[in-house]
Amino acid sequence: MPGCLTLKKSNCKNCYKCIRHCPVKSIRFSGNQAHIIGNECVLCGRCFVVCPQHAKEIVDDTEKVKVLIQSGDPVIVSLAPSFIANYDGVGIESMRNALKRLGFSDVEETALGATMVKREYERLLGEEKRDVVISSCCHTVNLLMQKYFPCALPYLADVLSPMQAHCLQIKQRIPHAKTVFIGPCVAKKDEAEHYAGIVDAVLTFEELTNWMQAEAIPLVQETSADPESRARFFPTAGGILKTMVQDAPGYTYLAIDGMENCISALQDIEQGKIHHCFIEMSACTGSCIGGPVMEKHHRSPVRDYLAVSQYAGEKDFALPQPNAAVLRKHFVPIEQRSALPSETEMRELLRAMGKFKPSQELNCGSCGYDTCRKKAVAIYQGKAEISMCLPYLMEKAQNVSDIIARNSPNGILMLNDRLEVQQINPAALKIMNLRSESSILGDQVIRVLDPIPFMKVKNTGRGLYHERTYLAEYDRYVEQTIVPAEEGRMLLCIMRDVSTEEEARRQKEEISRQTVEVADKVVDKQMRIVQEIASLLGETAAETKIALTKLKESIAHE
Repeated sequence: MPGCLTLKKSNCKNCYKCIRHCPVKSIRFSGNQAHIIGNECVLCGRCFVVCPQHAKEIVDDTEKVKVLIQSGDPVIVSLAPSFIANYDGVGIESMRNALKRLGFSDVEETALGATMVKREYERLLGEEKRDVVISSCCHTVNLLMQKYFPCALPYLADVLSPMQAHCLQIKQRIPHAKTVFIGPCVAKKDEAEHYAGIVDAVLTFEELTNWMQAEAIPLVQETSADPESRARFFPTAGGILKTMVQDAPGYTYLAIDGMENCISALQDIEQGKIHHCFIEMSACTGSCIGGPVMEKHHRSPVRDYLAVSQYAGEKDFALPQPNAAVLRKHFVPIEQRSALPSETEMRELLRAMGKFKPSQELNCGSCGYDTCRKKAVAIYQGKAEISMCLPYLMEKAQNVSDIIARNSPNGILMLNDRLEVQQINPAALKIMNLRSESSILGDQVIRVLDPIPFMKVKNTGRGLYHERTYLAEYDRYVEQTIVPAEEGRMLLCIMRDVSTEEEARRQKEEISRQTVEVADKVVDKQMRIVQEIASLLGETAAETKIALTKLKESIAHE
């Protein structure tokens, strides 16, 4: 991962928005988390801007700058000319006063370095007669060419960026000076780190604003006209061209902004379709005033341009031009070693994604990749997961739900909020003696079922569970569950046919009733027998008593 960009994993919600907006697809998904691939990232900052959960963070160098200030060496700020668009109505003097209160020794405009750079561009075109010259001010464009268009590197102007040219000049003028660049670009942090010894630290406008707020330092609105400040146009689209003398014979001067346009132009250059041009190339739409760390986040591109335009002067800064060798900068290719799948492996990957034929390759882009084949390549390279394919997941979920519904022994109905049948499974058709789905789909549920329970669930938003109901028209008993779905826009009804259970229950009750009747009859009969036996026993005992009494009396007389 690039040292200036970090990921807050707890915030990453697996939405794939960053990969959809990443122009070079330098984001890997693993464990449902986005990971920036440092060797492939060009630090355009789009993932930082578009992330809805703020999972991408720019490393804050405020503490590093405070340490520089505490060192005792003079710390000079190189302030990007886009500051006038970020801080409404606040000119360079107001910025200088505020930053001095933070401890900086002085504040100068990066536009001074821009003046040196544009003069060197003019010299390249006038003296070296190069075929195509691409401006090297934008570090993201430089990284894009180094990593993805190495064949076009000979056309990249081998010149320091305005930030580097200015900070280098500051260090030449002021002994032991430390330099801090402040601007709207995350890539400048990487540029300062990669080319050590020129820029000691980089702050974004957001970091500066937070620091000033923490120290309760206000910015006073004031702007002062300065005719010698034409280089302040640099942060706007076409701003470099506005400052240049466009008189090199045979050259066409043009400005390109936005990553997609830059990539398209570089593809044409590599294919040899463009010649005799000076191309001002900016990764951000609108150039630096559309940078990822402009605090307004691209809300007012026209107003920001007008702010820069009204603050810029008509003449160049009056400063000496350093020797061309001092401004020289060398760019080398940064090799990419991502393996590509064979055609056989590609087919296997596509099949795993549910793409068994070309017509199934929808190329919808929901996963972030332009085509299904590019997505398959990303899976092969370990950058993407099969589950990132939305149509695949939807089809898989639909297939699973269809299998469950069609093979469920329970009847299933889905109704819309108008109580119209939207889906019905075979078990429900059987319960209601319907021949096919078409005989009920789209019709009111009242045609086949009592609508009152459905209306009750719709109106209350509370489900009815396991209610046993007799469907007289079908001579069936069902255990019915009705629940709201999709936030009340749909109603799901599940019916379990319990007719057999009810019949078994009735038979059991009948057997119990008959058993009770038989038992009662047996008891009654037994009681009658007992009573008859008791009666007979009573008569016999009486006769025996009489006979014994007579025998006793007879013996007593003798």
